[in-house]
Amino acid sequence: MMEWRDEGVLLSVRRHGESAAIIEVFTAAHGRHMGVVRGGASRKLAPVLQPGAQLDLTWRARLDGHMGAFTVEPIRSRTGLLGDRLGLAGLNAVCALLHVALPEREPHPGFWQVSIALFDALSGPDWPAAYLRWEMRLLEEIGFGLDLTRCAVTGSREDLAYVSPKTGRAVSRAAAGDWVGRLFPLPLALLGQGPTSAEDLARGLAITGHFLSRELALMLGGRPLPEARTRLQEMLLQPVSFTKRE
Repeated sequence: MMEWRDEGVLLSVRRHGESAAIIEVFTAAHGRHMGVVRGGASRKLAPVLQPGAQLDLTWRARLDGHMGAFTVEPIRSRTGLLGDRLGLAGLNAVCALLHVALPEREPHPGFWQVSIALFDALSGPDWPAAYLRWEMRLLEEIGFGLDLTRCAVTGSREDLAYVSPKTGRAVSRAAAGDWVGRLFPLPLALLGQGPTSAEDLARGLAITGHFLSRELALMLGGRPLPEARTRLQEMLLQPVSFTKRE
């Protein structure tokens, strides 16, 4: 009998049979993992098994390769986001990207901590910049980190103004030359400099979205990025998103 105990955040849940549920969680030490929860569709457990919920998990299976079964205890509920359209959209986008981007059962302990911090931030103000940095970190986790520290052409750290859509590396204003029309404008938000304006956020999400689509193409099977991510991007680019929490 195989068994482990871990902490995780619930990514998705679907009914299984009359009263059970199959859940997918992102755990601290065991990565993205699936399992059955007996009674998961019951009146007692269904309110607990909501996306974004933080859970104390015990997993058991006869063999390591089996789906296995979870027993769960709630640690933190994030149902408060149900009344916040933008925060809920952020939660859904994070869950959807974790599902498609991370290989099953591969630990990402550092990224788990970063993701939990973002989940926590969704209930407060001014989290879109943190979400953008989270997408940058996700690119690193799947093996394609952006290199925005120096110009790819000259090696200079000064006046970095663009990002190459091929290499993900920064390009200085002076080095861009005739290629300027083919480069992404580099927003200060991606450099962690200054407040994040709506324009910076739009440019940043265009860059991270471009590379996420490219790097996840095989796993997506020709499909676009998850609809939840597209929906969040559309909401964040509406000026009202920054001033009114619906």
